[in-house]
Amino acid sequence: MNHSRGIFPDGYKAGYVPRDIFAGLIVALVSIPISMGYAQIAGLPMIYGLYGSLFPILVFGLLTTSRDFVFGVDAAPAALTGGLIASLGIASGSDDAVRTVPIITLCVSLWLLAFFVLKAGRAVKYISTPVMGGFITGICIEIILIQVPKLMGGTAGTGEVFELLAHIWEQRTSYNLMSAVLGAATVAVILIVRKLAPKIPMSVIMMAAGALLTVFTGITDYGVKLLPEVPSGLPLPTFYTVDPDILPDIFIGSMTIALVIMSETLLASRQNAINDGYDLDSRREVLAYTGANLVSGIFGCCPVNASVSRTSIVRQFGGRSQLMSIAASVFMALILLFGTGFIAYLPVPVLTGIVVAALLTACEFHLAGRLLKTSPKDFLIFIAAMAGVLIFGTVYGVLIGVILSFIAVIIKAVTPPRSYMGIITGRDGFYSLKRNKNAVPVEGALIYRFGGNIFFANIDTFVSDIEAGIKDDTKIVIVYGSGIGSIDITAADRIKALRDKLEDRGIRFFMTEHDGVVNDELIKFGAGDLVHKGNVRLTVDTAMRAAGIHEPYTPESVDREETVADNPGKRLSESLLMAGHNAEIEWAYGKNAEKVKMQLVLGFIAELTRGGEISTTEDIVSLERRSAWGRLSYTDEDEILMRIEDLITEHPDSDLLKGIDVQRLSVLIEQRRAIISERLNGQPRENNV
Repeated sequence: MNHSRGIFPDGYKAGYVPRDIFAGLIVALVSIPISMGYAQIAGLPMIYGLYGSLFPILVFGLLTTSRDFVFGVDAAPAALTGGLIASLGIASGSDDAVRTVPIITLCVSLWLLAFFVLKAGRAVKYISTPVMGGFITGICIEIILIQVPKLMGGTAGTGEVFELLAHIWEQRTSYNLMSAVLGAATVAVILIVRKLAPKIPMSVIMMAAGALLTVFTGITDYGVKLLPEVPSGLPLPTFYTVDPDILPDIFIGSMTIALVIMSETLLASRQNAINDGYDLDSRREVLAYTGANLVSGIFGCCPVNASVSRTSIVRQFGGRSQLMSIAASVFMALILLFGTGFIAYLPVPVLTGIVVAALLTACEFHLAGRLLKTSPKDFLIFIAAMAGVLIFGTVYGVLIGVILSFIAVIIKAVTPPRSYMGIITGRDGFYSLKRNKNAVPVEGALIYRFGGNIFFANIDTFVSDIEAGIKDDTKIVIVYGSGIGSIDITAADRIKALRDKLEDRGIRFFMTEHDGVVNDELIKFGAGDLVHKGNVRLTVDTAMRAAGIHEPYTPESVDREETVADNPGKRLSESLLMAGHNAEIEWAYGKNAEKVKMQLVLGFIAELTRGGEISTTEDIVSLERRSAWGRLSYTDEDEILMRIEDLITEHPDSDLLKGIDVQRLSVLIEQRRAIISERLNGQPRENNV
């Protein structure tokens, strides 16, 4: 892995400097509408959003080990801060809010410093992606609901989802048609152009378009509100006082904000680092977050964290280093000194539309769709975390998501991977019967693999699986325990009882391949005679030998005709079955193997159609090398060729075979399958073509 230390990472070139400076300019311009909107959400006047995009981003750029992440005023901490001051009974935008929010930010920096000292960044790995995705999506939706009335000329709401929906309905008499048109058009244009041409900074363009509308069309005559004027100049350090009675609530509430800043930023920046192939120093990152928030609090601003949306813009424009952050800070200073006059020309619905578009982009709906398809349990965790934020608030949303994550972990521990195992003739070792179609059980033996620690919650599954797998001729049960690292007292008692029950039936019982610590635990928990009587063995082979079964093991007889009838895809040449070569596609894809095999068959035929005639068996091998999988095992190659043969026999006039000399291809396939058979009979290792 490469490293990223300092402003310029390893391998940085002088030619990247213009890109970084330009990316910094874009970040500064985009930060104007977004940061001002988020500052309002945090309870501050809009100008503080620009202040939060000046010194904090500079400090972060100097301290971080991330190459391209952008720091500043953003959705999650702004929403949490706004929620915290609301819970304290402080009105958004009031003098009390201006005094209180920086205190919250300073407390956040203290929590982050504590996280740095305690190396708490490592705890982020315990926050699952569904929890964080649902949490962020819930916050974004809540802020959107807060902002919806402003899109249409009303005032922002407060509270949770039901209160916000009620406020949207109550504000209907204040809505302005022109404001609604401007707001909706801003959101639609930004989202559409972002989809079609993501490199175009539409937030900046829409901001400029709104100012031009104000100057040339007189939209204020139609009831459209404008942003207030803001003073020019750089911010100065400010010292604030706060009511000591609410300081404990501020300190406790700020911990949640600090946790969100650390976890959200670390997760996102670490993913970028992995994608770009360099190491991220998690501990130094937390120090960078601490410094940025300390500076933000000193200059009166709200808590700051990573901006995923602005980081994606930097990546689109080719930013390669934190010179980008330094440039963005310089450009923001110039804007504060010389460019604040235009802010008073910005229509409120346009600015609100820019913020809503950014929030919609930040929602993790794509993650929800992915989880729905791949992991329904994680999808439910995502929805629960999102709903928790919307219904009960941010803190409860996190708690609900974390609790559900732990429940999901417990469920996975209760049902670990497990399978019955067998042998493949001609090969050493033991293989899953479920994932290797050439594997067959050993005659008289049940070999059972359990892929997790055994404890009170899954011992019933362990025992039930073994009892269900026993046949009339079973003489020995062997637990293949390479995944077992520990047991508890309940499991120890049940395993001992299972051993006794099996031996009463004349069936030997062994545990093998497990960590030696398990033997210590068996002794400690009162099941030591499993060790003393030799029911634990180092390997499956030694357990077999202890039971009087020696290599070569006798495979259980398999009805080949029944196998073919059940699944034509399992028909293989006898030489392949006897040689015991692995069916890799079955092993790799499991239940999806049939689909993959058909894709390979169709891909093979498509290559034949594109490549013209083939004249030798070497041409078949050459086509195989060009497939998505590459060279196949002999077992898989024989099956794929057999399927093509079946297609030629059953559907010689198929459109798939147009332009192919099927008679010639049939001859070559037979020749190639004969070569495969010869190779297997004469040389078990696959080092020949």
